[in-house]
Amino acid sequence: MATDTEGAAVTRAGPRKQEAVARLTDQLTRATSAVVTDYRGLSVKQLEDLRGRLRNEGIDYVVVKNTLARRAAVAAGLDPFVGVLSGPVGLALGYGELSAPARVLNDFFRVTRQLPMMAALIEGQVLDAAGARTLAELPSREVLLSRLAGTLQAPLTSLAGALESILSNFAATLDAYGRKLSAT
Repeated sequence: MATDTEGAAVTRAGPRKQEAVARLTDQLTRATSAVVTDYRGLSVKQLEDLRGRLRNEGIDYVVVKNTLARRAAVAAGLDPFVGVLSGPVGLALGYGELSAPARVLNDFFRVTRQLPMMAALIEGQVLDAAGARTLAELPSREVLLSRLAGTLQAPLTSLAGALESILSNFAATLDAYGRKLSAT
């Protein structure tokens, strides 16, 4: 690689490629999860439909050259992610719920049988295709929170029922004792 007069490395990439790397680096840095897909075989209409579904969930879908994606991954400090960026890939980048990109892509795959998930990146950890599918099967955050609330509420409901039963029995006993005293 050539160097300029001050010894700094000079890249052969043009300004458009450098801008694309910078944009993808920013997206990867902000993303809580990323799913790598093989986008081959999708029509333009299917790709637009997919992007619309992903956009509704706050997810970006980008098709980018592997060399640029690898540079962005390294710049974002995601070196382990570089190994899964091979072949024609598209990246679904989620910024909120961890499982959202994988869930939307998995639903799309079930319907179209296209766009298989190849790998996923969850908070710096790389998952293989099977791990990405497992992630897609996780319930949403809202469902998990409601299940947790139900689990926490069940013992309290049982306790309230038990206390009500005890108080009811105690009141019935007092009432019976009061009637017995008035009868005598």
